[in-house]
Amino acid sequence: MKIPFIKILVAFCSVFFVFCFVSFGQRAEIWVSPTGSELNDGTKEKPLASLNMALRKVRELRRLSDRSIEQGVHIYLKSGIHSLNETVFVRPEDSGTSTSPTIISSAPDEKAILSGGIAIKHWRKLTEKVIGLPKEAVGKVWIADVPTLAGRSFEFRQLWVNNQKAIRAKDTPNSKMNRILSWNRKEEYCWIPTPKFEGIEKEFEVELFIHQWWEVANLRIKNIEIHGDSTKLTFHQPESRIQSEHPWPAPWISAETGNSAYYLTNSIGFLNEAGEWFLDRKANKIYYLPLPHENMQEATAIAPALETLLKIEGTIDNPISNIFFQNLSFQHSTWLRPSTYGHVPHQAGMYMLDAYKLKIAGTPDKKTLENQAWVGRPAAALQSSFSNHISFENCSFEHLASTGLDFHKGVSENSVKGNLFKDIGGTGIQVGVFSDEATEIHLPYNPSDSREITSNIHISNNLITDVSNEDWGCVGIGAGFVRGLNIEHNEINNVSYSGISMGWGWTPTVNVMKNNRVIANKIHHYGKHNYDCAGIYTLSAQPNSLISENYIDSIYKAPYAHIPNHWFYLYTDEGSSFMTIKNNWTPSEKYLQNANGPGNTWENNGSSVADSVKHKAGLQKSFQQLQKSNVSADKNWLINKEKPVVLELIVDAKQPIDLQTLRAIMLKSKVRKEALFQWQNHYIIFDKVQDLFLLRERLKTAFPTAKIKTYDDYFYEFNRENCGEKPSKKEQTHILLTANLVADTTLQREYLNYHANQFKDWKEVSKGFCNADFQQLLIYKNGRQLMLIISIPKGESLDKLNPKTTENNPRVNDWNTLMQKYQEGIEGTKKGETWVFLKEI
Repeated sequence: MKIPFIKILVAFCSVFFVFCFVSFGQRAEIWVSPTGSELNDGTKEKPLASLNMALRKVRELRRLSDRSIEQGVHIYLKSGIHSLNETVFVRPEDSGTSTSPTIISSAPDEKAILSGGIAIKHWRKLTEKVIGLPKEAVGKVWIADVPTLAGRSFEFRQLWVNNQKAIRAKDTPNSKMNRILSWNRKEEYCWIPTPKFEGIEKEFEVELFIHQWWEVANLRIKNIEIHGDSTKLTFHQPESRIQSEHPWPAPWISAETGNSAYYLTNSIGFLNEAGEWFLDRKANKIYYLPLPHENMQEATAIAPALETLLKIEGTIDNPISNIFFQNLSFQHSTWLRPSTYGHVPHQAGMYMLDAYKLKIAGTPDKKTLENQAWVGRPAAALQSSFSNHISFENCSFEHLASTGLDFHKGVSENSVKGNLFKDIGGTGIQVGVFSDEATEIHLPYNPSDSREITSNIHISNNLITDVSNEDWGCVGIGAGFVRGLNIEHNEINNVSYSGISMGWGWTPTVNVMKNNRVIANKIHHYGKHNYDCAGIYTLSAQPNSLISENYIDSIYKAPYAHIPNHWFYLYTDEGSSFMTIKNNWTPSEKYLQNANGPGNTWENNGSSVADSVKHKAGLQKSFQQLQKSNVSADKNWLINKEKPVVLELIVDAKQPIDLQTLRAIMLKSKVRKEALFQWQNHYIIFDKVQDLFLLRERLKTAFPTAKIKTYDDYFYEFNRENCGEKPSKKEQTHILLTANLVADTTLQREYLNYHANQFKDWKEVSKGFCNADFQQLLIYKNGRQLMLIISIPKGESLDKLNPKTTENNPRVNDWNTLMQKYQEGIEGTKKGETWVFLKEI
């Protein structure tokens, strides 16, 4: 008896528990719903419950070479939160082909959320007394039980309430930080001002979050020892040893710019600010101090439980291919390594496994290298290795603890297009090897098998906003050893460090990197916390690579930057070689080329670049709907303007300075020769300096006995806008004077207050400056010493113009008389002499 083909097909599908699609002319479909069942057959009417089961079904269809998927297969996820209790693991057996791809997307006109979080429910107002809770929080705090995960309570370092990241309780309000007192590298301890919290020395699992140069560190405190107004901290291993041994980046100690900033976190004693939370792991309770508008009986609170939501991992001989992700939302990942090992990163979030200074400098690749380091790679919410033709399009990556999307090793021909990356603790998109754990970071990467190399990755038209909001040393897009990388038409903003970082190794030795392109990106509002940064930053040799037609603007004025002037729009760092940097629009040419190798070409960059570059950069027209998800610029942060700085070199009065050497250093540092002034043994540079830190280090090396003082920012400015005019474009002559403030701190504060309010309370003073045609007045301060710069039109004289300040304007005389009580001459002035003129050399 003949059995009809359709009956045979149905029987076949039932035996193998797979979903077959009879119509072979179109793509097969499998449906998944948060309310589905794993016992369902995966139709639209009877969807499955998990993406993992849907992948298993596809795997079986491919294993059996089923004709139903000759045109490919489409996995549809219905709207809602798809809670993951394990990582979705995509294996080589799940690969599609160019003619039969696997597409995974939200259902049409819907949005599916793949979440690694767990809801915190049943909040109640805290009524019982809790030891250590600050008095100001009593009666305001809410409490909930920590839910179980696989029968056990779990730990987390993030909490989202109504889709906003809450603040892990810390000892300083808002964005304020304190300053360490000192750091003892040999004995591995730190001194801080004694915290104003009773019983802090008895607290459990308190951490120190410390800012240091271009990175931060999370250190688990082992012991808190109070000595009056100072407190000694020691730390758990392994981070204690690594933190004290590694030379770059180390805790910053500076009388001029302030020591490293820090705050303490993870104590119920710090729970005193709305929006803060604390996890009591001993009692399995979570405490939260709501914001004024929040109702915790109605609020949605999510804690992350999975570090990786999706892993696409093939092998070097059997890579994964042809899987496309569309219109999905990936949310709520955790990263717990800082809670178990601490977190001491070297750069771009790569944490140090070992690091120390060499007693005898030099390695085969770099004769002057004085440190060694080996790093690990932070966890990513989505990670892929040994894969090709994988794409993410129109997806969102939000509320993630560490890296968002990571294409690691052996990844090629992959695409990231039209996605949103928002509210991410680490780097938004990460690409390529950043040294394997067994490889010292300064070595060039040249694997014997080229299939290991990550190449031909296309990252275009993505919005990357509010990333690196926990690990401040991370970046918008970070690329290590890559080739053929194309980063094009992305918008990157609200980043704690650099916008795009490309390259690794600190070496001019040619390695796997080449043919990389960074084109037409819009990067703004970056450097929010960490400097030694740029809109676009590079490392090492990258032959035939191009950085062009990018628009870079608006770097934040970071309040705790180790060197306030050490920020840039473009920055080619150590070993950067064989690259072309051209036609990039930036407000000025504040660029740094530090220890570059050969073959770099710089051409037509700066504010004179055509405005069309600005208009074309960033998201292209069909992707601009992403901008509705942009995080607004932080109103509490100012934006840097490139300003002139003052550097003072005080030498031995009995030993003349070598002016030829000083001039050579100025030339190398791109400082104008007209910028040098002198009074007795004081030599002063006044100019817009690309890298004040580098200039200072060169001067320290050349003149080791000299005292060097920097004046990074002025506290008072008058310009022609105060006269109701546009900024002056006249050529100017600068007159420099210096004096001291009196030693009385009360009088010093009065002096600064007078200048802060001068335009309001003493309008006649600025009117006088207008009458005298002064173009600008700036006053800088370092300690007690003041530097005054008066800029007048070139060809004019101060003697001629200055009387006009008081002409029919007698209150200026009153001001000048008042100021005399706050000022005195610097060391070396004559009796009764206050301001001294510095002569242009």
